[in-house]
Amino acid sequence: MRRLVGLLLDSGPVVVLAVIAGAGSFTHIRDTAAQHGQRGPMAWAVAVCVDLTCVMAARERQRDKRIGRNAGPVSWPTLVLVGGITLSLAANLAQAGPSAWGRVVAATPAGAFLVAVSMLERRSSGRRPASSSAGVPSPAPPSFGRPPDGRQDEPPRQDERVPSGPTPADSLVAYARRVADEHHQRHGRPITRDALRARLGVSNQLASDLLRQIRTA
Repeated sequence: MRRLVGLLLDSGPVVVLAVIAGAGSFTHIRDTAAQHGQRGPMAWAVAVCVDLTCVMAARERQRDKRIGRNAGPVSWPTLVLVGGITLSLAANLAQAGPSAWGRVVAATPAGAFLVAVSMLERRSSGRRPASSSAGVPSPAPPSFGRPPDGRQDEPPRQDERVPSGPTPADSLVAYARRVADEHHQRHGRPITRDALRARLGVSNQLASDLLRQIRTA
C-alpha cells in the first residue's frame, strides 16, 4: 500500500498533466479539422491521429535508447514527434484569439502535452544499475604445467613414482579367489570376468584386476 501511494505521488502529477494537456490539444485539433471540411467522426479521427502519433513517437524514441540503436543525428521517431507537435501547435494557434495572450493561451495545451510526454519518456528510459559483478576482477587463468611459484615441474624420483594402476586390497583378492574356487568346483570351469563381477558387485575394471591377480597367483 505504501509503495502504491508513493508511485501515485511520484507519477500522478505528470500523468494528470498529460491527460489534461492532451484533452485541450485534442479539442483544438478537432475544432480546426471541423472548420476545414472534416466534420463529424473525421474531425475526431484527425485529432486522435495527431495526438497518438506524438505518443507513439515518444515511445519509439524510448525503445531506441533502451536497445542502443544509433540512427544518426536525428532519428525517424524524433522527426515524427516534431511533426506531430508542430501540427498540434498549429491547430491550437488556429483557434487562438487575435491578441498575443490569446496565442499564448491557445498554445499552452500543446506545450504542456509535449512537456508531459518528454517527462514520462525521461523517467522510463533511465539507465539500469550496473550488475554487482561489474568491477570484480576475473580470476587469473590457470598456469598449466607450471607450479604457482613459476618454477618448472621436476620429474618425480624413482621412489616417488605413482603406480600405473590400482591394486586390489589383499582381503578382496582373497575373497575373490574363494569365489573363483567355488565356481570352479561347482561348474568345472574357471570363472569369467562377468561372473566374478556379478558375484562381487564391482566394476568391470576391478573385476578384471581381481581375475588377473587370481590367475597370476
